[in-house]
Amino acid sequence: MSDSAKRPAAATNGDNDQDTKRARLAQIVQDQQLLASQSIPTPHTPKVIQTIRLPDALRKKILITGGAGFVGSHLTDRLMSEGHEVVVLDNFFTGRKANVEHWLHHPNFSLIRHDVIQPILLEVDQIYHLACPASPPHYQYNPVKTIKTSTMGTINMLGLAKRVKARILLASTSEIYGDPEVHPQPETYWGNVNTLGPRSCYDEGKRVAETMMYAYKNQNNVSIRIARIFNTFGPRMHPNDGRVVRYAAAAAADDDDDKCFLVLVTMCLTGFSFYLLLCSYSNFIIQSLQNKNITIYGDGSQTRSFQYVDDLVNGLTKLMNGNYDSPVNLGNPDEYSIKDFATKIKEFTQSSSEIKFLPKVADDPTQRKPDISTAKRELDWAPCVHVEDGLRKTIEYFRGEVEAAGEIVPTGPDAAKPKGGS
Repeated sequence: MSDSAKRPAAATNGDNDQDTKRARLAQIVQDQQLLASQSIPTPHTPKVIQTIRLPDALRKKILITGGAGFVGSHLTDRLMSEGHEVVVLDNFFTGRKANVEHWLHHPNFSLIRHDVIQPILLEVDQIYHLACPASPPHYQYNPVKTIKTSTMGTINMLGLAKRVKARILLASTSEIYGDPEVHPQPETYWGNVNTLGPRSCYDEGKRVAETMMYAYKNQNNVSIRIARIFNTFGPRMHPNDGRVVRYAAAAAADDDDDKCFLVLVTMCLTGFSFYLLLCSYSNFIIQSLQNKNITIYGDGSQTRSFQYVDDLVNGLTKLMNGNYDSPVNLGNPDEYSIKDFATKIKEFTQSSSEIKFLPKVADDPTQRKPDISTAKRELDWAPCVHVEDGLRKTIEYFRGEVEAAGEIVPTGPDAAKPKGGS
C-alpha cells in the first residue's frame, strides 16, 4: 500500500489520541473542581462537608493551633465550610491526623506539624490558639511542657499576631475558677485554685496565658479574644483522654472542655458495665469490656454542665468576629449531678450496668456551672443543642469507634502519654 493511502488512518489515530487527552484533561479539571468544593469521606469523618468559594476580599487565612484535636478539628470544619483558608498547626501529642484527613486534598487547607513552644513565621489574618493538652493524665505526663505550652506557646502566638496584625483568640478554661465558691461562675469571679496541686500546671498556665493576652493588648495594641471553655463533648474526643473520667465518673476532678461523655458512652456501648475511675475515659472502656459496675467516687451529688461541640464552635466564631475583648464563658448552664448523668447514659445505651459508690477523691470540685449572661448579651450566643440530643450523637459515634477498634488501651488515673494512632 502506498504512503498516501496510509496517511488518513494515521491522521485518524492522531485525532483520536488528541480527543482522549482532551477528555482526560477535562476529567482532571472536573475532579479538581470537585475536590476544591467539598471534603473527602473518610472512615473517621464519613460525612461530606461542602465548601463555598469566597471572593478574595472576604476570604481569611486562619491559623488554628491544636487544630487536629477534638475542638480544633470541628472548628476547622466550620471555617473550611465557610470558604476560608485554614492552616492547622499541631504537634500531634493529643491531636490526631484522622481528625482532619478529610481536608488534606483541599487547596484551602494546610497541615503543619509543629510545636507552639517554638516560634513560627506565617502570614495569617486570625489565630485560634487552642494548643494545650486538657486531659489531666495528659497534661500531668509532662507538667513542665504543659506550662511551656501555655506560656511560651502563647507568647509565640502573640508575637506572631503582633507582627502580622492578626486577631488572636485564646482557648482558656473553666479550670481557672478552680473549686468555685461562687455558683454559677461569672467572668468576674477570680477563682479558688491550688497553685501547688497536680493540676496547677494546667490551671495556672491558662491564668498566666490570659494575663499575657491583656499585656500584649495594653502594651502592643494586639487585638485579643478570650474564651473560657466549660465541659464540652462530642465526636472525635481522643480515645485516650481522661478528662471525662474525672467529671462524669469519679466525682470529676477535672472540668475543662470535654470527655466525660466519651468514657461513659463507650462503656455502655459495649453492653457491659464499667468503672468510672479518676483516670482516663479509656479505663472505663476496658472496665466495661470486663463487665464491671459503674463506679462513682463520692455520693454522686457533684455537678457538672456539658455543652455539645457544635455550640462551642458557634461561640468561638462569634467571639472571634465580634467586638467584645473581655473574657467570655462558653458553656451550657444545664447542670447534672454525676449520678443523674451516669443514669442517663445507662438509659440511653440500654446498658445492664449497676452504679456503685466509692469514697470521694481529693481536690474534687463540687460544682461547675457557667454564667453565660455575658455571652448572651455581647455575642447573642447561647447553646442550642440539648444535652440529650448531643449525647445520642456521641453515643453513635463511639459505637462505631468501639466496633472498629475492638479494644482501646486505657489511660489510667496517673500521668500518662496519649496512646493510639493518629
